[in-house]
Amino acid sequence: MRFPGPVLVVGMGGTIAMAGSGGVVPQLSARQLVDAVPGLDGTPLTVRTLRNRPGASLTLADLGELLRLIEVEGRHGAVVTQGTDTIEETAYALELLHRGPQPIVVTGAMRNPSLAGADGPANLLAAVRVAAAPEAQGLGCVVVLADEIHAAARVRKTHTSSVAAFASPAGGALGYVAEGRVHIGQRPVGRWTMPPLPDDFVAPRVGLYTATLGDDGALLEGLAAGLDGLVVAAFGVGHVPDPWPPVLDAIAARIPVVLASRIGAGFVATSTYGFPGSERDLVGRGLIPAGALDAYKARLLLQLTLIHQVSRERIGDAFGAAGGLGGAWPWPAGPVG
Repeated sequence: MRFPGPVLVVGMGGTIAMAGSGGVVPQLSARQLVDAVPGLDGTPLTVRTLRNRPGASLTLADLGELLRLIEVEGRHGAVVTQGTDTIEETAYALELLHRGPQPIVVTGAMRNPSLAGADGPANLLAAVRVAAAPEAQGLGCVVVLADEIHAAARVRKTHTSSVAAFASPAGGALGYVAEGRVHIGQRPVGRWTMPPLPDDFVAPRVGLYTATLGDDGALLEGLAAGLDGLVVAAFGVGHVPDPWPPVLDAIAARIPVVLASRIGAGFVATSTYGFPGSERDLVGRGLIPAGALDAYKARLLLQLTLIHQVSRERIGDAFGAAGGLGGAWPWPAGPVG
């Protein structure tokens, strides 16, 4: 493969960078990761270690700093190595906040380097191949593990330990890497992007509450009292127990409440069912349907729209557009640069 210029590799920590005994912890630098990959010798790379944290400890502030680094040094594409715990969330935040045409490829590992069959080197090699491929231009942020290429807006971690843990239940993978070549079988329809994070932003408190059998909703009011926004991970296409609607009605009068599904695949409906606690009832009470976005991604989109001080009406438009339900995205869409 001919490289158009140096690909930026940024280490953020995670299992791929872990070592030690008695319980591994992030220790390895991005340079150590790159040097351990057969096949990357002679590849033009710019290598930086920005963080060395578990994926569970990454924040939006970390992603803001990462994006600023990519803007300066990742003109030909960037690879981010991090913990898999939060890849499906960080990748979606990067997708929303990255406005350039060059791809950002997020990868990691399910097995740390001390284990037999560690998958980090192969994942990193495939990620660099994707970041450098002309076919990846304009894709935004993608996740590459096990030689599969997943759209950030679709990808889910579906297993706690399998090396094939990542999948895209809504639409399938975008493509794959084979014999060092990148194959793109489908491309997302449009990109939804927003302005960069302000340097001095304070992350709004956005809660996520999951519907479960027999929950009377008594905890909802207390939880919401300290929140700036709430995402409800409802049953099925958007249903909650019948004691919940009056509580959610009151909460939605004060803060934005988004209706997502706990399933992780498929759409939240808007008008199919009509019983108390159905999606039609909840949307009528002011809840914002998330469409095809799962609850984790819905939480991030709500948090980012609040950071940018978007009105309630425009938040609804953002979810309509990003979730596939129709709506005018609040910012100019598509690659910029």
